[in-house]
Amino acid sequence: MDASADTRPVLDCTGMNCPMPIVRLSQAIHGIDSGAQIVIEANDPAFRADLEAWVRRFGHTILTFDEGPISRATVLKK
Repeated sequence: MDASADTRPVLDCTGMNCPMPIVRLSQAIHGIDSGAQIVIEANDPAFRADLEAWVRRFGHTILTFDEGPISRATVLKK
């Protein structure tokens, strides 16, 4: 897919500490349709564990998780 054609919303949560990336994701996911994807970027050390717990609790799916200085995850809304 051409990157310029990517219309998934991107939520920039860099610089935010736990629990704010998950709080922002929870708010943002209400604005997308079931089956849609949202991308979230964060650099909080607890982000991956928090995200995994959040999707288990609410039934969404992590499609990708790229870990680095700024981690980037793609979440599929149930």
